[in-house]
Amino acid sequence: MKASVDCEFSTVRGIFFPIHRYELKKIIPLGIILFITLFNHYCLKNIKDSLIVTNVGAEALAFIKLFCVPPGAVLCMLLYTKLSDKLKNEHLFYATLSSFLCFFALFAFCLYPYRSFFHPSHDTIVGLQVMFPSAFWLFSILGVWSYTIFFVLAELWSSFILTLLFWQFVNQITELKDAKRIYAFLAIIGQSAVTLSGFVGAMASDIKNNTPEFQDPWQITLNYLIGTVIVTSIIVMFLYHWMYQHVLTDRRFYNKPYLPGIKIKKSKSSIWQGLKMAITSPYLGLIALLVICYGINDNILENFWKHELKNRFPDINQYNTFMCQYTMHYGLFSMFILIIAGNIFRRFKWGIGAMITPCIVTLGGIIIFGSIFAKNYCIQCLGSALAHQSLIIFAGVVVLIGIKSSKMSFFDLSKEMAYIPLSEDLKVKGKAVVDVLGYRFGKSGGSGLQVILLTGVTLCSGTQATYESIAPYAFIIFLLTSCVWFVAVSRLSRKIHVKN
Repeated sequence: MKASVDCEFSTVRGIFFPIHRYELKKIIPLGIILFITLFNHYCLKNIKDSLIVTNVGAEALAFIKLFCVPPGAVLCMLLYTKLSDKLKNEHLFYATLSSFLCFFALFAFCLYPYRSFFHPSHDTIVGLQVMFPSAFWLFSILGVWSYTIFFVLAELWSSFILTLLFWQFVNQITELKDAKRIYAFLAIIGQSAVTLSGFVGAMASDIKNNTPEFQDPWQITLNYLIGTVIVTSIIVMFLYHWMYQHVLTDRRFYNKPYLPGIKIKKSKSSIWQGLKMAITSPYLGLIALLVICYGINDNILENFWKHELKNRFPDINQYNTFMCQYTMHYGLFSMFILIIAGNIFRRFKWGIGAMITPCIVTLGGIIIFGSIFAKNYCIQCLGSALAHQSLIIFAGVVVLIGIKSSKMSFFDLSKEMAYIPLSEDLKVKGKAVVDVLGYRFGKSGGSGLQVILLTGVTLCSGTQATYESIAPYAFIIFLLTSCVWFVAVSRLSRKIHVKN
């Protein structure tokens, strides 16, 4: 059944530009902040994957996401909640963003150039792996510990800077009736940054043939990209300050008696209070379930695909160039999907838009796993293992572009809208736990399941397990997670309908 359609705009403008002229004062700075934050996110994402996959192996991704990212998320969450008790929201934003930037600068200009000094020697790591073969991948990660820390913080960028800081701020200053038209438009502006990040990253990476032999091409790429991240993030802080001074003081945009995060008496918060809220609130628990299910299935599909990708592009600059080109195409496609998503949320009930992502993920997973299961048939028909590998890589590109596009449009928009009817405490404390720890738990859960499968199949068979050998079991887990996801969306949709 269709909801009432916004009739304030003409048909064409309602589809592409559902914004009032006076709202540009608010929308333009928000759009630029989102644009830069997403641009930096995808630059960091491609860098972290390139560092680990080409230097350690795709298998290490599961171990890092299981053993390193969750402790990192908990530690950052503890520090964040402590700072939130002492700082108002504006200063909390600056402190959190600056902490990330300081490490990225340290890595690019100190840790990576002198990695041979800071990292254990190759012989030391090999010796430990021979002595303790069951901890092979853990010692591999230890051997490049600075890469691992970079991976963890780059992975947490989306959770803290994008989801927690930016979208929490937007939720605090936007009404639900306006969110249905504003959020999709903002996302289109932000998503155009994905295309630009892919283009810039590919340009910065595709320099190997033009680099003198005595220079490390990856060092040049790293300096260029991290320098860009730092400079653009400083611009973000300036715009954030401008909004507090000129937008939140305008009653047309914000008419509450206090600015976000500034109260007469600010109660102490803790990560445990946030966890309690998430556990005791059925509504918040369902949002957490959506985030966890997406994290598990997305992690499984990405790791299987990157396993094949590393074999095809072993050089770090080549790998990063390919990932940036993939990001560029994903950005272009996702902008088109966002236009569709915005109009679906405006015209139909929340549940219709929220159900699209699990449908796309489930269908995409069937395609990727089907290409893996068809290995023997494809080799016979296509004539070589390389042809089969190319088939999986191509299928993965198409599927993951579709999944990531639906995540940035239908999934993220529906999730952020679901927070709006909640109380201020649940919006801030509960959202922090769900978006940071819930998403991390989903990603780590997917990695943990892969680690268990790899270890279990190895012990049972007596031979080293591969992604191909655990694929049937991973596929079953994937389908079960999708079923839970569908049920959670259906139940949350009913609760949102009651609240509205």
